[in-house]
Amino acid sequence: MSLRFSPDFPEANLIVRSGPRPWRVPAVCLAAWFFCAAASHAAPDKEHRVKAVFLYNFAQFVAWPDSAFNGEPDSLVVGVLGEDPFDAYLDEVVRGEKVEGRPISVRRFRRASEVDDCHVLFISASEGRRMADIMAELSGRPILTVGESTSFIERGGMVRFVTKRGKIRLEINLEAVQESRLSVSSKLLRLADIAAPRGGP
Repeated sequence: MSLRFSPDFPEANLIVRSGPRPWRVPAVCLAAWFFCAAASHAAPDKEHRVKAVFLYNFAQFVAWPDSAFNGEPDSLVVGVLGEDPFDAYLDEVVRGEKVEGRPISVRRFRRASEVDDCHVLFISASEGRRMADIMAELSGRPILTVGESTSFIERGGMVRFVTKRGKIRLEINLEAVQESRLSVSSKLLRLADIAAPRGGP
């Protein structure tokens, strides 16, 4: 398994290659596959298809405490809170995949109070007005929170998608990650901007 930049597919700057699945083949094939998928059935926009692949990647480069799982067979859950911009594409990305022997599953949540079993949680921009309540509900729990709204990091989120010059990059709130007892791989950290601690400059 390795990380690499993708000059042929500039919208993403993180691709994991460890098998024959379409989203882990050379980037030019990935782009072609995206085109065919969009032509064959309704799919989210290209940006959110790339972000769905990122969510899968996060599951491989973040470590959770044992207490985050009830037992060895437990799934590693990738969740979406609020409006779902991925449709069924996120389910396709993780189908049949495993991390540390755990199958990956996808769950959708309407409210933060429903988030009982989750490890990577994408918080939709639709939840902006409820962010304070959401972060209070999730505080201290070993859940990697991911979003794309402008103030996501400042409001306590852990990983924010940032689009710059046509490329999707990452901003990571390392303080929030550590407070939730998560550990992020140095390989992922090297590809991200680290947010200043809250209250810092």
